Amino acid sequence: MTRTYPTTLIALALVGLVVGYLVELGTAATGRAVFVPPVSLPIALVAIAAVVIGFAVPIRRAVTGRSRERINPFRAMRVAALAKASSLAGALLLGGGIGVLVYLLTRTAIPGLGSIWMAVASAVAAAILLAAGLIAEYFCTIPPSGDDPDDEVGAHA
Repeated sequence: MTRTYPTTLIALALVGLVVGYLVELGTAATGRAVFVPPVSLPIALVAIAAVVIGFAVPIRRAVTGRSRERINPFRAMRVAALAKASSLAGALLLGGGIGVLVYLLTRTAIPGLGSIWMAVASAVAAAILLAAGLIAEYFCTIPPSGDDPDDEVGAHA
């Protein structure tokens, strides 16, 4: 499994931004109420970020030698996959939150502050999820052994 590339994250954030903006525009054009992220969305995203980091910390301790406990390689691979999925989902949701925020701020009649703050909170929570996914992905990286000259970057768990 390779590490997450920045171009992938940027592309997903742009897709989320465009889709978030166009969904808001489409719902407003049909006369329906625009989507305002609920209070539970930022809370859930931050909780997921904490869980992802919590799963990755024991693996990091085992990799660095701070823990004598053996880590099941399948568990490490699952945590690495969860970390990658979290970073990708965080990038997509970050773009979506920014798209909603851009739509709300570009209207002639500015909506209430509650709507704007919920869009900002959702974007910030998505950025936290993105960062937590990248950190957990780093935690699941095995350092180079020093024996193999081709293994300069390190293996991914």
